[in-house]
Amino acid sequence: MLDWLADDYLRVEVSGLDNIPECGPALLIANHSGAWGLDGFVLHNLLHRELRRPVYFHASSIVFRLPPMAAYARQHGAFADDPTLGSERLADGHLVGVFPEGLNGVGKPFSQRYRLRPFSPGFAVTAMQTQVPVIPVSIVGAEETYPKLGSITSLARRFDLPYFPVTTLLPLPAKWRITVGEPVSAPAPDGFFAERSAATRQLCDEVWFTVQGMVDRDVRRRTTAFW
Repeated sequence: MLDWLADDYLRVEVSGLDNIPECGPALLIANHSGAWGLDGFVLHNLLHRELRRPVYFHASSIVFRLPPMAAYARQHGAFADDPTLGSERLADGHLVGVFPEGLNGVGKPFSQRYRLRPFSPGFAVTAMQTQVPVIPVSIVGAEETYPKLGSITSLARRFDLPYFPVTTLLPLPAKWRITVGEPVSAPAPDGFFAERSAATRQLCDEVWFTVQGMVDRDVRRRTTAFW
């Protein structure tokens, strides 16, 4: 179903896959948007299919409470309980995907679409400790597919969710564009704590600005969200 959704319904265009190594570890860092977080599943399915190698995504614990999302996540090795954001998987030579905006990305209102929330710096710590390349990824289209128009507080409390979105029942057929950028090298974790902390923050900010710039560029390229 994800293949049909990506290829025929959302008509996803993907560019820059050659920036992802054919073998060896890397951290894929993407923006997160759309009321139900559909972008995580579409991105994983496309990467897994096109790269023909495992890609392990860090997911919110909420995903594992929402079937059939939980079934898909477990089947493909998604993880939520690792504060090192997949260091062991990276050490084994795998690809790891992270959405550093977390729920703040998918929870923002439609009026603030494509304005990235601050990135959690955890991925930068992991990149520096493992010395793997950081590969920025931008996703455009998810905001219109499931626009978050509001939230129902009573239902959020009922299902123990941070929010229960007011959105369309079915996904809207917005056209998606996924762009994979050039790798960003992580600095070595040398020096005193203050120096390492500053380097972590700088890497986090650099990747944030890179992804935001990629998103802005791809949004400007389109004349309408449903072209």
